[in-house]
Amino acid sequence: MDGKFCQSREEKVSPEVIRSLIGKARAQLALAYAPYSGFYVAAALLCKDGTVYTGCNIENASYPAGNCAERTAIFKAVSEGHREFSCIVIMGGKDGKVEEYCPPCGICRQVLREFCPPLGFSVILAKSEEEYRIFSLEELLPESFGPESLA
Repeated sequence: MDGKFCQSREEKVSPEVIRSLIGKARAQLALAYAPYSGFYVAAALLCKDGTVYTGCNIENASYPAGNCAERTAIFKAVSEGHREFSCIVIMGGKDGKVEEYCPPCGICRQVLREFCPPLGFSVILAKSEEEYRIFSLEELLPESFGPESLA
């Protein structure tokens, strides 16, 4: 869904807030540690109470030990006691140059699913403050396995 509002079943996030989140994510690109791939990724996660957590990718010579930007942001938030989220902005590109949309990997989609309702959480893929696409988590991870699957 292309659009100017980040809309879930529960709320709308204004274009101004989306632009602010994109700015916060863009600032994180410079902090990414990507000496192996050269692919920098950053994220800004909006909690339901308005708190924002950011993250960047952190690579490791032992590749599986690295961490994606999206998981960095959500792990920071969860470790600080937050469990309810509205949306996440993700952006990235080779050498930190954002030229294309940067969707989350499968592991990040599953981690988001642990804490976010598929239809009530938006994933915003951004190239700039003016150019972004909004998806529900359901669109990016259909027929997902979540906490209620184990109930």
